[in-house]
Amino acid sequence: MAKITYIEHDGREHEVEVRPGLSVMEGAVKNNIPGIDADCGGACACATCHVYVDDAWRERTGKASAMEESMLDFADEVEPNSRLSCQIRVTAELDGLVVRLPERQH
Repeated sequence: MAKITYIEHDGREHEVEVRPGLSVMEGAVKNNIPGIDADCGGACACATCHVYVDDAWRERTGKASAMEESMLDFADEVEPNSRLSCQIRVTAELDGLVVRLPERQH
């Protein structure tokens, strides 16, 4: 299991264990993390699972695909560290990952 910390826009932290192979979005949904709606169920067809990846983790989570970048165009408050959490696969190497949620996504 990998521990992932989801931080709401107001600073509330939720540290949960997520099984490798799931997405960061699936970990949020399974643990009722507020602010991750996942309207498309992880199909990279909406931007309701938008997160900011903590700078220390950006390289390990990889780069966004062209499709993901297109979907991020529909997200509010996009930053250089923005990702769709449905597109980040949890691995043992992501144990300790920290993501923050945008203010408008609560």
